[in-house]
Amino acid sequence: MKNRQQGFTLIEIMIAVAIVGILMAFAIPSYADYVVRGRLSEAFTALGGAQPAAEQYWANNRSYAGFDAAAAFPANTANFSYALTSATASAYTITATGSGKMAGFVYTIDQNGTHATTGSPTGWGTNAACWVDHKGGACSN
Repeated sequence: MKNRQQGFTLIEIMIAVAIVGILMAFAIPSYADYVVRGRLSEAFTALGGAQPAAEQYWANNRSYAGFDAAAAFPANTANFSYALTSATASAYTITATGSGKMAGFVYTIDQNGTHATTGSPTGWGTNAACWVDHKGGACSN
């Protein structure tokens, strides 16, 4: 009777490790971009919600000045800080500036609802007519 050992050879294990390595080389960058796009939605939601709140503030005060002190103004988070970068009786611009892992991203919205990407990390691009949410300057909003 022949005793045969069961198990994997070193070659089989090395091939499996190589296949997993190749798959991870594609999966990790895609996942990182997915996480960044998820964090960007935080800024888009806050800026989009600030616009009707600013209009309500204007209806009550006949000016956008001081809107950044209103309760409806977006609160700073770990990923973005929000500022009323210009405000007059008839115009405003709200800016979301990335911080931490989102550093480099700068998005704005104004009284006309114009979305703009005024700053972004290398590879993402800017756009004066939309909020960039994909590498290469692509916008889906």
